[in-house]
Amino acid sequence: EVTLKESGGGSVQAGGSLRLSCSVFGDAYVNNFEAWFRQAPGKGREGVAAIYTRGGNTYYAESVKGRFTISRDKVKNTLDLQMNNLEPEDTAMYFCAAGKLYSSGSEALLDNWYDYWGQGTQVTVSS
Repeated sequence: EVTLKESGGGSVQAGGSLRLSCSVFGDAYVNNFEAWFRQAPGKGREGVAAIYTRGGNTYYAESVKGRFTISRDKVKNTLDLQMNNLEPEDTAMYFCAAGKLYSSGSEALLDNWYDYWGQGTQVTVSS
């Protein structure tokens, strides 16, 4: 069993930065991918960034490439998302997730692969 808990959300002006952190508890080794998703009001859940925990390969949505960086701290056992140059369109509830993919990394941003989810942390970007 794996439990995930996010922290680090908040409000920031456009152009600012935030760092989200997801504490991973339990048998994390059973999964091979961890990811961040987001959901804005009235919209579906969107994959933002993912990491292959056994090799370090990373995957990003086009909308965040060059601005967001996903990383895994194996000492602290956290999944982090550094978000720079934030835009109002980044406003959403952000969720961390963990799962085991039996496919290539090209599907790492699809939520159907992920079995474990955190409760979410709100990010609000004002213009």
